Amino acid sequence: MASLEGKACAVTGASSGIGRAVTIALVRSGAHVVAVARSEEQLGSIAAEAGGPGAVFPLVADLADDRGLESAASGILARSERLDVLVHSAGAIHLAGPASAVASELDRQYAVNLRAPVALTRALLPALERARGQVVFVNSNAALRASASNVLYAATKAGLKAFADGLRDAVNRDGIRVLTVYVGRTATPMQARVHESEGRPYRAELLLQPEDVAESVVAALVLPSSGELTEISIRPMVKPPETSS
Repeated sequence: MASLEGKACAVTGASSGIGRAVTIALVRSGAHVVAVARSEEQLGSIAAEAGGPGAVFPLVADLADDRGLESAASGILARSERLDVLVHSAGAIHLAGPASAVASELDRQYAVNLRAPVALTRALLPALERARGQVVFVNSNAALRASASNVLYAATKAGLKAFADGLRDAVNRDGIRVLTVYVGRTATPMQARVHESEGRPYRAELLLQPEDVAESVVAALVLPSSGELTEISIRPMVKPPETSS
């Protein structure tokens, strides 16, 4: 089994939820992680929680705009010319049906869920090529099956799936592995807001845990280089009757 000891990694959406759990798991596996997020306060506590002082490098950037994307790319490259692992975990969601959704809601979700991963991957591709690295897209089961209330969110996530598939086809020859992780409802602040929007009770203990996703990601990353795990689909083991994913 390969090791992540000393590997240069970057994680977006690192301040909370799945991104935070992945960042902590990578640090505990011996990696050095540039943690990218909008919240400086939340980023500041990751190193202490991970138990790896000096292994987390907080980088504040809003990936919804070009300035933030440029700041994230330059900040990551400032740490190392090689990038062993890039994890896209930043996300935005606004529930709306096809008849009630407005363009601004689509624009925000598109900017964070699809445009940012595309642009950041493109900017960091030379560093990934130098390391024969790995790219992980934290996606959603909504990419595989949309519902009436998440149609725009699902559309951006389906686009992310298409980009990951095309990227894999393009960069496998350079030794770069590409993984998509489709997650079901996970106990995160974002999911708490989704439940509130839906008028449903939020019971975190019945949902998938961020640490479950992080453990799956790390297991895929340390797979020997002779193989490639291309997709993981993970959902809550016990599904409350009021949820549909």
